[in-house]
Amino acid sequence: MTTFPTSTPATFDLLKELTELPGIAGHENAIRARLVELLTPLTDEVRTDALGNLIALKRGNGSGQRLMIAAHMDEIGLVVTKLDRGFLRFTTIGGINERVLPSQEVIVHGRRELPGIVASRPPHVLPPASRKENIPTSELFVDVGLGAAELAEAVAVGDVISIRRETIQLGEEIATGKAFDNRACLTALILALHRLQNVRHAWDIYAVATVQEEIGLRGAITSTFGVAPDVGIALDVTFAVQPGANDDETLAWDKGAAIGLGPNIHPRIHEKLSETAKSNEIPYVLEVLAGHSGTDAWAMQVTQVGIPTGLVSIPVRNMHTPGETIVLRDIERTARLLVAFAAGLDGETIEQLRLE
Repeated sequence: MTTFPTSTPATFDLLKELTELPGIAGHENAIRARLVELLTPLTDEVRTDALGNLIALKRGNGSGQRLMIAAHMDEIGLVVTKLDRGFLRFTTIGGINERVLPSQEVIVHGRRELPGIVASRPPHVLPPASRKENIPTSELFVDVGLGAAELAEAVAVGDVISIRRETIQLGEEIATGKAFDNRACLTALILALHRLQNVRHAWDIYAVATVQEEIGLRGAITSTFGVAPDVGIALDVTFAVQPGANDDETLAWDKGAAIGLGPNIHPRIHEKLSETAKSNEIPYVLEVLAGHSGTDAWAMQVTQVGIPTGLVSIPVRNMHTPGETIVLRDIERTARLLVAFAAGLDGETIEQLRLE
């Protein structure tokens, strides 16, 4: 496996490695183990909390105030619910787009890893009225090519199933694959930590890879409570413009990161992120969030007595499918923004955040 000790890794290579690892919500062991290897040489202390969040501390040289930057490491996936005459019945974990499941290649994480395919009855044997409808998950099954007895020895109810998808480049600057939500932001966070090796920063920086975001923001709740940061920045993906999508609900891509604005976002944090981007000539777009952002920012904001929280998102097409698509430059711009923001925090920042 590729290692990136001190030299900055190529964006695509790092994204490819992180996205191809399994890490379904509640079962993040594989992706967490690799992140430990990647973050250890870049930070002063790495630990895992009781829920499974990975918390890496890079100490600053100032007052000891705390900046927490969080990106969730979990992905959506499937879980075995029944062994059915040599086939596996399943349900979904997280908001997976069920319409794209038929014919997907998968990996069943049983007593050993088994390649498989999501299958269904062919249209020829379906009632005529059902042939043009989406196939419900209850009528799908996973075929791993084993007989009933051998399958029962290898797989049990409760084993998870991840999508098997290679991350590839489309041209020079666009990549497509699975789990860009939210491994793209973990990529940006790691790139930022590489840059921060040569940048002075006063505040302690907590780089946190949270768990179980896809099923309820659970990791952000516990990790934010444990870190108790003075400022929190959540990293996630958002909807990029594409054919058939509502322009009011999507953002331009290849224009940099999206900086959130709305009740989930502390107004001074929004201002500081925007000013940081402008002063450092880092492209960005504005994302208006009228209510719940649906991200870790929501949990971070209301932890303890309240955390001044910002949200930085990377536009992605085809979200929650195995064909998520992203502009690599937007990942790199996000990393630059994080570095500049962290370096700009000083002893006066807390007072500047006061709303009175």
